[in-house]
Amino acid sequence: MPEPVRDPAGGPVRGPGREVAIVAFGQSAHVRDSATTSEVEMLMPVLHDVLAQTGLKASDIDFTCSGSSDYLAGRAFSFTMALDGVGAWPPISESHVEMDGAWALYEAWVKLLTGEAETALVYSYGKSSPGDIREVLTRQLDPYYVAPLWPDSVALAALQAQALIDAGLTDERQLAGIAARSRTSAESNPHAQLRGSVPPGAPVVAPLRTGDCPPISDGAAAVILAVGDTARRLCDRPAWIRGLDHRIEAHSLGVRDLTDSPSTRLAAERAGAFARPVDTAELHAPFTSQEVVLRRALELDAPGSAVRINPSGGALAANPAMAAGLIRLGEAAAGIQRGDSDRALAHATSGPCLQQNLVAVLEGE
Repeated sequence: MPEPVRDPAGGPVRGPGREVAIVAFGQSAHVRDSATTSEVEMLMPVLHDVLAQTGLKASDIDFTCSGSSDYLAGRAFSFTMALDGVGAWPPISESHVEMDGAWALYEAWVKLLTGEAETALVYSYGKSSPGDIREVLTRQLDPYYVAPLWPDSVALAALQAQALIDAGLTDERQLAGIAARSRTSAESNPHAQLRGSVPPGAPVVAPLRTGDCPPISDGAAAVILAVGDTARRLCDRPAWIRGLDHRIEAHSLGVRDLTDSPSTRLAAERAGAFARPVDTAELHAPFTSQEVVLRRALELDAPGSAVRINPSGGALAANPAMAAGLIRLGEAAAGIQRGDSDRALAHATSGPCLQQNLVAVLEGE
């Protein structure tokens, strides 16, 4: 197979003669508790929405890939139930990643680059409400030294926030400003769970307050990918994926500098994010302190920078586990399709303290 064309930064951009674009994006209205709605019922309207946007039928999709977590559902192979919403008969070409849907999009992107498909449906969903999400996420930790101590996701984010404050890189007032800006931006987002400026709130785990933390959210999202002229036929202004890469930090928190994110920086470099300025950045930063880390790693605070950060409100406005990262790519693509953006950066993360990071660069025609 011929080698993919690479950008000057070294990241894979597209296969020989093949460009891939996001041509449709849809998401549910994110809520605190969807107890009366099953995963399939939550997902089906979103799938119908993205298909309707393109005029495609389910049978027109060459490849389907999903992202979710059995830990949230509390049962093995729970993702197979969601296929009822997709329609798995007649048999379809389908795959699943036990991770945020952004990584499912990566798999589908590779599938299209290799020429094995012309269109792909990517979806993800998560219901955080049935259990204690802070305890569920401890299962991501090192099983020998860290997980037995049961440090939850908020406590670990607080360690990261305190490290930033101790290093003089932020303070509680600046963190409160990030929360207020994000949720004010969400006022124009009909799918957001929290809208409007919020007070810092009560302490959760010092130095984090309720305003610094994401809401517990149930929700789903989906995108459709297409190549070349197919994308142009399906969408007036496709959001072309010019670069996409993901990297991972060391599993052990004790060997990492929590004030920095080398994996984000490297993924951005490989995706070509530093080749030219972007006008919009959708960052998957569930905690205000994590936005500080990401903005430094992605060089978004350069003097004179006019980059719009999370105009959708970001994960502080709605944070459906396993879907929030895919939503960042979808929101960036939607901005390009509306004409609000010409070159956007989208970021997704998974694991404690920004352990795994994916960066995509999207452009209009």
